Amino acid sequence: MRQFLLGVIVTSIMTFAGSAFAQQTVWIQVAAKRNLNAAQSSAREFSADLQNVNGFVMKSGWYAIALGPFAPSQADAALARLRVSGQIPNDSYIALSNGYRRQFWPIGATALTALPVVPAITATPEPAETPSSLPLIASEETRQQARQSERGLSREDRMMLQSAMKWEGYYRSAIDGAFGPGTRNAMAAWQSANQFEDTGILTTKQRALLLSGYRGMLASIGMQPVIDNTAGIEIDLPLAMINFDRYEPPFAHFTSKNDSGVKVLLISQSGDENSLRGLYDIMQTLEIVPLDGPREITRKQFTLTGANSKVSTDSFAQLNDGQLKGFIVSWPAGEDRRRAVVLDAMRASFRPFSDAVLPDVYGDPNAAQSVNLLAGLAIRHPDISRSGFYINETGSVLTTIEAVASCERITLDDTYEVELVAADSATGLALLRPLQALAPVAFARFLPGIPRLNGEVSVSGYSFGGILGAPTLTYGTLADLKGLAGETSVKRLALLPTEWDAGGPVFDASGSVMGMLLPGEHNNRRLPEDVSFTADTLGIIDFLSANGVSAAASDASGTIAPEDLTIMAGDMTVLVSCWN
Repeated sequence: MRQFLLGVIVTSIMTFAGSAFAQQTVWIQVAAKRNLNAAQSSAREFSADLQNVNGFVMKSGWYAIALGPFAPSQADAALARLRVSGQIPNDSYIALSNGYRRQFWPIGATALTALPVVPAITATPEPAETPSSLPLIASEETRQQARQSERGLSREDRMMLQSAMKWEGYYRSAIDGAFGPGTRNAMAAWQSANQFEDTGILTTKQRALLLSGYRGMLASIGMQPVIDNTAGIEIDLPLAMINFDRYEPPFAHFTSKNDSGVKVLLISQSGDENSLRGLYDIMQTLEIVPLDGPREITRKQFTLTGANSKVSTDSFAQLNDGQLKGFIVSWPAGEDRRRAVVLDAMRASFRPFSDAVLPDVYGDPNAAQSVNLLAGLAIRHPDISRSGFYINETGSVLTTIEAVASCERITLDDTYEVELVAADSATGLALLRPLQALAPVAFARFLPGIPRLNGEVSVSGYSFGGILGAPTLTYGTLADLKGLAGETSVKRLALLPTEWDAGGPVFDASGSVMGMLLPGEHNNRRLPEDVSFTADTLGIIDFLSANGVSAAASDASGTIAPEDLTIMAGDMTVLVSCWN
């Protein structure tokens, strides 16, 4: 049992004239826990030795254990005495009520609404250290006194104040410990926002209040130096939010701790400039790296930033002495302030050392693998993929409307972004235009006449959704020049395609394009597997013409060799993917 108890003696309310600060209560925050069970256990332990222990849910979602309430004029002395006596941790600090949302300990308590009081530290049964042995902190300071107390700050103290003002959104310059005009303006802005006189020089009390929230945030993150001798990297990491999990080259995986939603990966592999470019390209296919955000690569390093409605991810890698090292940090969306603090600390502390690098294979080489994972990370997949084909020399593409309905982003071959120019629900046709200049090796040349009934036809498409990396040809015959209801806008094929072939070009025996393969369902009816339909050439030409695109006519005759058709179809056919 500790020998000191905290007693609260109610006297008159201490006020600071003309300041809203007089109406605030403050607390001594002694602990912060990520989950409620741990917080309740901590509150119970502190309550065994101390009075006036309270538990609050913080705005950050963490659970705080705090003593009080205190009047601002007395909180510093109480904090100092409790630290000296060893009753509270040395990293305890003064916190404001506006950092707390509701009370969970003791059950039913309403300490947040209590009036500020003047506490006195009492000793039971032994006397506490006398006030004369403790540093005296003035409750108010003149401008001259504030400047005098400021002179005693170390460079680290000054940098901490700049960091706290940056965290609060008032300071945007370098963290250098120099109190120039930028720092003074930030101090004045903070003072004004908190209803203090905006002198640009913080008093001792104001510095303590400013730092209280920042230190609470730092405690919730738990930045600590980590030296990974296997990966060959030294870096500060938020260990209150992540746990080391495993090595899966080229990554050291740190997974989320206490449902923080934060993930960190350290990058470590041997390589050269080609390896750097390869990793840069591959990382943009991973789900952990959202598509939207700035990215840049040079000969020696790259940065990748991606954000969506769920996460924000920042990546960095650099090449030194044949080793490629860096980090990835993924943070839940809406946590931009804490994310920025962590990212700055990781960048500043990152130090690769050259006598260690992750091997190409780590652990059990026979462990289960998946084509949907890269080093334990999920590969991003589109919502839907279908086939399409180039129709002119500038790279415009014809595909099925099924492939591009309600897409935030459309790509060709998972590489080139395109925009939807026109779509016709009646014919099932969609026209795409590339967002960058393309020069396809081959494009469709349409059959000007009527194809031969029962003649051999073939469809070029990504029959397996792009897994093979190239289109395949599926052969069949032209079963009818009309649809099942006699409609002339489609032709019936005796052919067994896959769902991913829809949107691909249909060739006759000469290699001329005689249509575009339509999706498998016909008027909401599921037909036999070998019954397929192609959009008629005349309908395609009319659709393209209505949207300002001229279709090229074919002059081919005879029968094209299978190997020549394979090459031409491969150059013409594209994988169309819809991403959301």
